[in-house]
Amino acid sequence: MKIAIAGLGRMGAQIARKLAENKHQVIAHNRSKGPIDEAVKHNAVAAYEKQDVVDAFKGEQLILWVMIPAEVVDAQLDEWLKLVPKGSIIIDGGNSDFRLTKKRSELVSSKGSVMLDSGTSGGIWGYKNGFSMMVGGDSKAFKVVETVFKTLAKPSGAYQYFGPSGSGHYVKMVHNAIEYGMMESLAEGYQMLKEGPYKNLDLAAAGEVWQHGSVVSSWLNELTRQALAENPNLDGIDGVVAESGETRWTLETAKELGKDLPAIQTSFDVRLASQKGQTSFATKLLAAMRAKFGGHEINPKV
Repeated sequence: MKIAIAGLGRMGAQIARKLAENKHQVIAHNRSKGPIDEAVKHNAVAAYEKQDVVDAFKGEQLILWVMIPAEVVDAQLDEWLKLVPKGSIIIDGGNSDFRLTKKRSELVSSKGSVMLDSGTSGGIWGYKNGFSMMVGGDSKAFKVVETVFKTLAKPSGAYQYFGPSGSGHYVKMVHNAIEYGMMESLAEGYQMLKEGPYKNLDLAAAGEVWQHGSVVSSWLNELTRQALAENPNLDGIDGVVAESGETRWTLETAKELGKDLPAIQTSFDVRLASQKGQTSFATKLLAAMRAKFGGHEINPKV
């Protein structure tokens, strides 16, 4: 399938590469030139300008996957809608607020095209392990591009279509909120090992044991174990932890619905407090986890 990937950051570049290496015709676009040139090395076709993307389809149905930060989606979507022909399919694969996604879908429809939302998980490991994708939007458009999701899910990822516009981003939003709570629980537990009554416990060894037959075994615990094996005292990590929006949106939605989410709320509050200087071994470990699964900056400027 011919598909354009716009936004070649940590995950976008992997998506472009995985599709191109699996016989899809990938048109690679990015704000800066370097990531485009790198994508070309993996069989993608360069598109240095947005118009180059449109020209590459030469009358075929244009399929565009945008993988960009949530805060620039509106501006970029406006630019794309001035260029793409009617009948195009636009996929927002980033972490967008589902409430805005519904509005954006209406805008795209008013221009004669359709929009899909694909909450995409897998971090920097998606290329190797397969991405986990939660899709919402026009069901007919989903069927048209389903082969893309099948390829990106290989070998051990997965995808599912969830329903109307915004549903994919909603499921991904809740996923990330759960992630916050799981990360916080692990971080606090390892801190108790580090700072409890028994000194010099091997935290990585504890994590290794937990990975074999225990209830808390998980990919997240494995990455935590790896981080502790590599840097037992988490030297060089300041303990400031960023929050990227999804859990904030989950808590806002829960409040609108009259639902209490105490564990998720606490995990969110810990991150905000870290940004005000309230750091600990646990917040350092949170930062280390984020770097492990997502390639996030370990000492972010927030």
